[in-house]
Amino acid sequence: MHELEPLKMRSWLFAPGDSERKMEKAANSDADIALFDLEDAVAPDEKPAARRMVRAFLDKADAGRERFWVRINPLDGPEALTDLAAVMPGRPGGIMLPKARGRHDVELLDHYLSAFEAASDLAIGSTRVIALVTETAGAMFTTGDYAGAPRLVAMSWGAEDLADSIGASENCNPDGSYGFTYELARSLCLLGASAAGVAAIETIQGDFRDLETLKARATRVRRDGYRGMLAIHPAQVPVINAAFTPTAEELAAAREIVALFEANPGAGTIGYKGGMLDRPHLSRARQLLASAEG
Repeated sequence: MHELEPLKMRSWLFAPGDSERKMEKAANSDADIALFDLEDAVAPDEKPAARRMVRAFLDKADAGRERFWVRINPLDGPEALTDLAAVMPGRPGGIMLPKARGRHDVELLDHYLSAFEAASDLAIGSTRVIALVTETAGAMFTTGDYAGAPRLVAMSWGAEDLADSIGASENCNPDGSYGFTYELARSLCLLGASAAGVAAIETIQGDFRDLETLKARATRVRRDGYRGMLAIHPAQVPVINAAFTPTAEELAAAREIVALFEANPGAGTIGYKGGMLDRPHLSRARQLLASAEG
């Protein structure tokens, strides 16, 4: 398989595949990933035109193509293979797989991608994958099954499609917070991503004007272990990037913790600023430093 370079994955900005103007805005934004959408953002009758537009956009891209990803339609529907046939010759950096039902969907997508890469003279394994893993009721029970799934670099979750799947009239409480089932989806995605050794990516915030709430939410989920967040508007990108970028103080503290354990290689616990550090603190410090280098 092709060896992949590290990739920043803090912000993932959606743009509908049937709007060249919005794709241009996403591509020219500071988003780490520009996601050209062939699924929910495109009406069924417009999908053929959207495929052509996304392919044309990819074809004219120069440097930075690894930032340009495509969300295809679900594998259990009639559109996914047609999506891949249209966009893979344009060499997208990655594919977002919606409504993933489990590891077997990622494995099937891997087979498809390998065939399209071979046909387009691309390195086998060079196209990365992010899976949306909680968009159906059944998928909630497979979130822990993705360890070792080929090409998978990230997992995200969704609240709107999940609500539709279970027939819910609302997915939020009166105060705007997610209901229990959707908080469960967020937790299962985080745990599944950790078990698989990939990045957990927070779902969208629909109100793109409320940047204060976005900042608070992004900060909170990063503290929980998330590594990035989906966005639907360019204005959200700087807030998300800032929230998922370690501060100078955090990096300095992490380096200090790593240095302490390196200076005391046999120690299980070390005193630090009036408290005690143990091996999990060292692991978290190393993870923080690694995320800053990605």
